[in-house]
Amino acid sequence: MTTDKLKQYIALFGGLLLAVLLFLGSLGVDLWWFNDSTIDTFINVLIAAVPFVLVVYGVYKNSYIITKQAKEQEKSLKQKGLK
Repeated sequence: MTTDKLKQYIALFGGLLLAVLLFLGSLGVDLWWFNDSTIDTFINVLIAAVPFVLVVYGVYKNSYIITKQAKEQEKSLKQKGLK
């Protein structure tokens, strides 16, 4: 995924949330829980979750036990004496 696509997904998600919020506001639904404190908490969750996801992805990509292709690659590396 390129950074351009990531920006597009973030804009899409943010726009969708904003549209839902505006729609609910027009119906008179008061979102009392949508305040600065909850937004700060959500940002803290994102700040913690993004590095976690990156680490999990790194572990997944660098392990030889998950996919069949990775197992074959490990076998090939062992045969060549590279592992």
